[in-house]
Amino acid sequence: MATLISSVLQGKENVNTNEFKKQKPMTPLKNTLKDLTNSLQQTKLSDSPSSKPQQDALVKPASTPVKETSLATSTEQKDVSDEPLLRDNPRRFVIFPIQYQDIWHMYKKAEASFWTAEEVDLSKDIVHWNKLTLDEKYFISHVLAFFAASDGIVNENLVERFTQEVQVTEARCFYGFQIAMENVHSEMYSLLIDTYIKDVEEREYLFNAIETMPCVKKKADWALRWIADDNSSFGERVIAFASVEGIFFSGSFASIFWLKKRGLMPGLTFSNELISRDEGLHCEFACLMFKHLVNRPSEDRVRSIVTEAVLLEQEFLTEALPVNLIGMNCDLMKQYIEYVADRLLVDLGCSKTYFAENPFDFMENISLEGKTNFFERKVGEYQKSSVMADSDNQVFRLDEQF
Repeated sequence: MATLISSVLQGKENVNTNEFKKQKPMTPLKNTLKDLTNSLQQTKLSDSPSSKPQQDALVKPASTPVKETSLATSTEQKDVSDEPLLRDNPRRFVIFPIQYQDIWHMYKKAEASFWTAEEVDLSKDIVHWNKLTLDEKYFISHVLAFFAASDGIVNENLVERFTQEVQVTEARCFYGFQIAMENVHSEMYSLLIDTYIKDVEEREYLFNAIETMPCVKKKADWALRWIADDNSSFGERVIAFASVEGIFFSGSFASIFWLKKRGLMPGLTFSNELISRDEGLHCEFACLMFKHLVNRPSEDRVRSIVTEAVLLEQEFLTEALPVNLIGMNCDLMKQYIEYVADRLLVDLGCSKTYFAENPFDFMENISLEGKTNFFERKVGEYQKSSVMADSDNQVFRLDEQF
C-alpha cells in the first residue's frame, strides 16, 4: 500500500497491476476508513442550520396539545353538524321559503310588539316619587339600576354568541329584533333613572351598578360567565339565558306590579308592563329553541342551572335588596320565584322542583295559561296594526252577510 501511494504522489503513470492484487486483503480496512469519512461528513451536515429543523421534524413526535386541539375541533364540528339550528346553512341570507313556521311566527309576534320609550308618559311619576318613603326610593332605584345593566348583558350574549352560532334564518330574524327591543328596554330604564334621580353622583352610581353594587354584580357575573364559557353547549346557554330573562327578572317585575296595585308610579308601571311582556316572549322563544335541539342537556343539568338562578334571585330580593322595603313579604317573594321556576321547568319539558303556588293574586291578572312566564299577556293587546293579521282578512268586500 505504501509503495502504491508513493508512486501516485511521484506522478508515476505506470503502476504494476500486481500491486493492486496484493492489496486485496486490505479491503475491509479501506471500507472502515470510508465509513469513518462518511460519518464525519454527516456530522458536519448535522451541524448545518438548514438541516437541523428537518432532522428535528423527523425525529420529534407531534406534541400532545396539538392532538387534543385537533380532537376537540373534530368533536365540536360533529356536535354542530348534528344540530339543524347550528349546521352551516348556505341559504341563511334569504328568508323565503320559510322552513320553521313556529319560529317565524314568534318573530312576527315580536315584530308586532314594537314600541319606543317616547310612548311612556312619565309626567305624573315625579309627583308620586316625591311622596315615596326613603326605603321605597332606595328599592326602586336599585331595581332600575339592575334592569338597566342586565339588558345590555342579554344583548352581549345575543351579539357575541347566539346570532353567530344559529344558522336558521327565522331564528336570526327573531334575535335581530330582540336586540332592538333590549336596546329600547335599556333606554327606558336609563330614562327612568334620569327622570327620578336628580343628584348627579347618585345617578352615576346607579348607571354603573355592575361595578358599584355587589348585589347586582353577583347576578351580572353569573350571566357573563355563560357568555365567556366555551365548554358549555348551546343548549346549556339557552337554559342559562332563559333563566336570566325568566327568573332574574321575575321578582323585580312583581315588585313593580306591587306598586301598580297601590296606584303608584303610572309611568314606571306601564313601562314595566310592556317590558315584562317582551321578556316573556323572549323566554318563550328560548324554550322553543330548546325544543328544536337534537342534543339537549339532561334534565338534571337543566334543573341545576335553573335552581342556581333561583337561589341568586331569592338572595337578591330577600337579603341584598329586601322587598320588605316596599311593604312586600320576603317569604312570599321566595315562594313566588320558585313558582316561576317551576313554570319554566315545565315549559322546558322537565318536572317541577318546588311545587309552589302563586302567592301574589295581583300577578294572576297578567298571566296566561300555557305561557312560559308568569308575566306575559297576548301581544295583540299592544301590537302594531296588520302585522299579525291574515291577508285573507284584509280584503274589502261588499257581499258580506251582516
